[in-house]
Amino acid sequence: MELVEGRATIEDVDEFVARLGTIGDEHDCTVQAFDARYIVSRTHLDRALSLADRARERGEAIARERAVEILLYTAGRRQIQQALELGVGEGDQPVVVLVTAEEGGDERAAADEIEPLLDAADTLGDFDEQRVREFFDISKRELAATDAALADLVHERVALLDVEK
Repeated sequence: MELVEGRATIEDVDEFVARLGTIGDEHDCTVQAFDARYIVSRTHLDRALSLADRARERGEAIARERAVEILLYTAGRRQIQQALELGVGEGDQPVVVLVTAEEGGDERAAADEIEPLLDAADTLGDFDEQRVREFFDISKRELAATDAALADLVHERVALLDVEK
């Protein structure tokens, strides 16, 4: 898995996503872009990828497309419309793009083509705590009741998607 971080000013979401998809297709990779304000860590994406691939291998995937399955696990949601909130939108925003190879794919080449689409910036781990808490439904009370960090609770929500199936 390669991650490409940066800021993007997106005028047309469909066009931006289509460009990422074309790059992925050219390099036999799955590419999924996220609003970095929702992504708490590299582990968040790594775990979502792992669980999405495991669900696909077992024939238990929710979505037909690998990128959408990764999005669902990252969001800890079964509903695509709800999970799309984690995706990119119009305007200026911090972005992290996950690139993962299919068999024989070239993640690094795909990531190299994606990098110029973003203004270089460290975005991973610089999440919006309030936004994350609201999206993942993590209350102050839940945080106070545990020694776990917010990122740990998000990782738990990602893993719990399997239980909800």
